[in-house]
Amino acid sequence: MLREGPIPRFAHGLLEYAAGVVFVVAPFLFGFHAGAAIALSIAIGVLVILVAATTEGPTSLVNSLQIQLHIALDYTLGAFLVASPFLFGFSDEGGATAFFIAIGVVHLLLTVGTRFLPRRQER
Repeated sequence: MLREGPIPRFAHGLLEYAAGVVFVVAPFLFGFHAGAAIALSIAIGVLVILVAATTEGPTSLVNSLQIQLHIALDYTLGAFLVASPFLFGFSDEGGATAFFIAIGVVHLLLTVGTRFLPRRQER
């Protein structure tokens, strides 16, 4: 399963850095009004950048977080993002709700589609 996806691990890492930056600027770029949406978006952005920077791999700055834990965090984050507007009470704000749900679904698809381990050599 960890060797099957079409997305290379390097690309996954770069996309996570980009996603972290998008989360930090999204409240200002898209005009979120709910305080919970603003705070959560910035906190998640910082967390995503931190996880990307500390996971062992080609885009890491510090190889301290094992890839298995990173994968578990990715799945958890994707589900959390989809549920966030309802858990934190900003589901009535259309832009923020759409952003969190869309990014959550894309993050889950990115995780499912990533080849975290190198492909095995055929003998």
